[in-house]
Amino acid sequence: MPASESAPLTRETWLQTAVTELRPYFSARGHTLPPVQVSIGFTSSGMRSMTVGQCWPTLLAADHLNHIFIIPGLGDPVEILDTLVHELVHAVLDCHHGHGKEFKEIALSVGLEGRMRSAHAGKELRARLTDLAARLGPLPHAALHKRPLATINTKRPRARCKVCGYEVPMLKKFLDYGPPLCPQHKTEMEKIGDWDDSFF
Repeated sequence: MPASESAPLTRETWLQTAVTELRPYFSARGHTLPPVQVSIGFTSSGMRSMTVGQCWPTLLAADHLNHIFIIPGLGDPVEILDTLVHELVHAVLDCHHGHGKEFKEIALSVGLEGRMRSAHAGKELRARLTDLAARLGPLPHAALHKRPLATINTKRPRARCKVCGYEVPMLKKFLDYGPPLCPQHKTEMEKIGDWDDSFF
């Protein structure tokens, strides 16, 4: 490759550049980001897990670095950066303390909100991440979708998330409320099966 041409951008270089850009943001809030490796790949709980990101502690890595994985099912660069910030909070703590008070203190200071297990970017942080995604340019990644599960041979009403496949059975007394929201993606789930009262 001629010297004038740059190497093609990969998912990992895009993510590592994002980490570099986020270092001053964390530092300004009193937190030092350690060196990390970041990849798009499946978490230890597998492809069908609800886990969207995972940070591995330095103790479990031969290179003594935190390794962060973001599931390939995410395609929106801002969502990926949002997940990255959550996992970087774990890296600051070297994955100690789970989602406890130490995690919460750092998470809130960098702009995450909500339940800590699924803490996500608040309005100000989301705007910052949207700007960062624009500066980083297109992410060389396309979301990978899970293979559909075998069809259940029942017409009993259920609701399923179009993004992650999370599925719940519906009780007759709640059908009038319509499909619930996915607890992970906060989007309305789709109706599956027979939602007609005559089924019961």
